[in-house]
Amino acid sequence: MTEAADQARTVADLLVERLRAWGVHRLFGYSGDGINTVMGALRRAGDPVFVQARHEEAAALMAVGHAKYTGEVGVVTSTQGPGAVHLLNGLYDAKLDHVPVVAIVGQQQRSVLGSEYQQEIDLPALFKDVAAQFVQSVQAPEQAAMVVDRAFRTALATRSPCVVVVPHDVQGLPAPDEDAHEHGRMPSAVGWRRPRVVPMEEDLALAAEVLASGERVALLVGQGARDAGEQVRAVAERLGAGVTTSLLGKPWWDESLPTSCGVMGHLGTHASGWLMARCDTLLVVGSNDPWTEYYPAPGQARAVQVDIDGRHLGNRYPVEVGLTGDAAETLAALLPLLPDRSGSAWQAEVEDAVRRSRQLAADRAALPARPLNPELAVRSANAHLPDDAQVAIDVGSVTYWYARHLQLPPGVPAHLSSTLATMGSSVPYGIAAKLAHPDRPVVAMSGDGAMQMVGNSELVTLARLWRDWPDPRFALLVLKNRDLAEVTWEQREMEGEPRFDDSQALPEFDHAGYAELLGLRSRRVDDPADLDDAWREALAADRPFVIEAVVDPDTPLLPPFPAGEQKLDDFRKGLRAEGADGEHALAFLEQQARQEADLGDG
Repeated sequence: MTEAADQARTVADLLVERLRAWGVHRLFGYSGDGINTVMGALRRAGDPVFVQARHEEAAALMAVGHAKYTGEVGVVTSTQGPGAVHLLNGLYDAKLDHVPVVAIVGQQQRSVLGSEYQQEIDLPALFKDVAAQFVQSVQAPEQAAMVVDRAFRTALATRSPCVVVVPHDVQGLPAPDEDAHEHGRMPSAVGWRRPRVVPMEEDLALAAEVLASGERVALLVGQGARDAGEQVRAVAERLGAGVTTSLLGKPWWDESLPTSCGVMGHLGTHASGWLMARCDTLLVVGSNDPWTEYYPAPGQARAVQVDIDGRHLGNRYPVEVGLTGDAAETLAALLPLLPDRSGSAWQAEVEDAVRRSRQLAADRAALPARPLNPELAVRSANAHLPDDAQVAIDVGSVTYWYARHLQLPPGVPAHLSSTLATMGSSVPYGIAAKLAHPDRPVVAMSGDGAMQMVGNSELVTLARLWRDWPDPRFALLVLKNRDLAEVTWEQREMEGEPRFDDSQALPEFDHAGYAELLGLRSRRVDDPADLDDAWREALAADRPFVIEAVVDPDTPLLPPFPAGEQKLDDFRKGLRAEGADGEHALAFLEQQARQEADLGDG
């Protein structure tokens, strides 16, 4: 007789069975006494597999990464008290980027709640904002299956995190009779199917009328276009439109196209700023990008918006027609109603702006730096990025260089913490991507600040897992400048303040040496001539590989003009206040400002 057969079936066993019924075969977390009964059930079942992170925050980020790379629900588990608190950052990442995650959280036994017991926290109160769509404690065995089912259905229907709290004593109670039919028992079923959502015909006609009225059409494409690339391209080509993307939309649009203006916003491209400053018509597809100062000025452009979530319509720009619907279906229905503007003078202007913008990006990456230009370090990956790669990007200055320089091959997913913008997400995301598709290489990019915050710890997890992967390649680029560079430049830009060394300087850390200590491979690069060899070596290695690129912290984070031009005086004020320490960065800034100004209108 097996151990599972010999042991009475408990609520914990029921929870594990329900996870498997929802198609969950992997969950992330960290154990503790409040969730140990579930850990026992996982051990007995063998499926789902439990992935131990070094910290609950990283485990939650892995669950978010799993959801982003697979489209499935990501699942994370932790104990009560500090373990539960640590989950919040990852769960907020899921909430703000709109991905489905379910957290299974332990709790002290019911009899001690309210007594200020050890590690006792009011968990529904703790999670009520981040899991605003659904957070529920399981108070009785008969409630367990129903609560789990509702959590999964809600996560999928609302694309948000949901939380199930299970007190320790409830976990160990006998599983209930699921066929009971009586008052107070809530039968439940596993399953959720994506609906078909298409706007009304009269609304499509109104939207087409607005789009046909303009001569200079722009598209802003977000992550809602994930499954609508073909339809977005068809509409853009029909209208002769320029296309810019949100940061989350970048992987779902072909940036090699001649009308592709790159990412919009503070970290966007010259062409994106040019497009939004000159268009007279705007079509927003599946984007809720918050950089409103980079949208067309109110009154400049007539606008149409498509979004599966009607709550987002008109949320960032005063649209005339908001269409609630799936992006692919809605654009397919809209296309026959649109006039053919392909080959227009506007399209030619857009293509010229894109050419100039791409040349500017290449010129900036080629500028000499001390010792490496970080823009070049990221740009150099383009020649080596495998067609089947999965890309994970961290938060910080590396996000700017990803947005402006990395060209993703069609079908290569790239994810990052966009709206929450939490540092340290790239290594947890990359691990989740690799576990989901272990036969595909991962390329991750991070700054040294994010590595010191979270990434270095999760390299330990990476070192533990890689031997089980049929393709062990995991190339991690670390931009080492010993500075919290994005915040440093924000202090200058937004406050006109000089760099504050106590706040911004990072301690020395040997990332390459640390990787070797963990049994991984590495290379330190401080000469631009060595970058290509480093990428080739990393993507041919028989195990994860860290490229420690020593880069210049004085590389400006200049927003695209015209908005960037308005920031120059504050930049200069902050840098001049730094005296001799700011001279190199100021000279670098003036050089980039001249490049942008010389580009002009072509």
